[in-house]
Amino acid sequence: MNQSWIADRMRLIDASGIRKVFDLAATMKDPVNLSIGQPHFDTPVPIKYALFEAVVHGRNAYSQTQGIAPLLQRLRARVAAELPHPDRELFITSGTSGALMLALSVLVNPGDEVIMFDPYFVMYKHLTRLAGGVPVIVDTYPDFRIDVERVRAAITPRTKVILCNSPANPTGAVASEAEMRALAELAERHDIALISDEIYRAFCYDREFISPARFNERTIVIDGFSKSHSMTGWRLGYAHGPREIIREMIKLQQFTFVCAPHPVQWAGLAALDYDVQPHVRAYKAKRDFIVQNLDPRFTVAGGQGAFYLFVRTPWGTGTEFVSEAIRNNLLIIPGNVFSERDTHFRISYAAEDETLERGVDILNRLAALRGS
Repeated sequence: MNQSWIADRMRLIDASGIRKVFDLAATMKDPVNLSIGQPHFDTPVPIKYALFEAVVHGRNAYSQTQGIAPLLQRLRARVAAELPHPDRELFITSGTSGALMLALSVLVNPGDEVIMFDPYFVMYKHLTRLAGGVPVIVDTYPDFRIDVERVRAAITPRTKVILCNSPANPTGAVASEAEMRALAELAERHDIALISDEIYRAFCYDREFISPARFNERTIVIDGFSKSHSMTGWRLGYAHGPREIIREMIKLQQFTFVCAPHPVQWAGLAALDYDVQPHVRAYKAKRDFIVQNLDPRFTVAGGQGAFYLFVRTPWGTGTEFVSEAIRNNLLIIPGNVFSERDTHFRISYAAEDETLERGVDILNRLAALRGS
């Protein structure tokens, strides 16, 4: 094929480092896999039955672009109870990734700057570039806390959006109320759009989840069912924020995704009635096991939520350490997939306890390879 056919924007987007690890896993025999960023439990049975019933009853055509009325009503009521903003609107999206793409496409002009925090979810930089924006990286090392003064220093006349994620992927860090308040107030003061990715909000272990939308009514919130209900392949999310922005996102969805998968939206109704707290407690126990049993040579910050730990390597770069781990049949993700630095690696503890035990044993052996 003539390479001139390929749009210039695609040169700004690299293949996902996570996908490369997934492809590698398919070639390995019985790997100890601590790389997967999705729940290890299956979609709960009541939600499966709700999907089946929706399909059987013929709910297979397009839905309205903004989503089915019963799901909209339930979610709007839930959001209004937490955020009683008179101008807040909500619609159903094709996953949180779809919501992110819509939000950035609606907000960002070519050359506009989008502030994000390092370490960051891999998609943020690429979707920003797809929209024509410029990622501006604000460092959060070594403790992965949001320092509002660093954010303030990064703001320029081209700053259009601040993108935050708490609980965070890959660090598991959960922002405090003070951090969220300061960030929200800073965005409001400078008239910058604030996008809050809250897909992991159900998984908070050590401190209360706080949305920046509590302190800034114009915050655009993105959420969904993928992580809390193990529905990653079902592509069901939602977004809420100022009515004028949400209407533009709905308009763009009409000409891109069309709608979220219609039968899955009916399953989302059943998901709203399913108690995920047993899974949350199980993941807290898994987090505690890893932190308590890792060799002291490992340094762990963050980890207050989600189901990830972002661990500093005891020797070498993140890439070097992960390469040695793979040679020992352990799959983890090098930190430079999520960061401008190559000093850490990501563990996903969304796995069976036996897998976690095997993984910890391998990590501790690797830590001892080059002494203390």
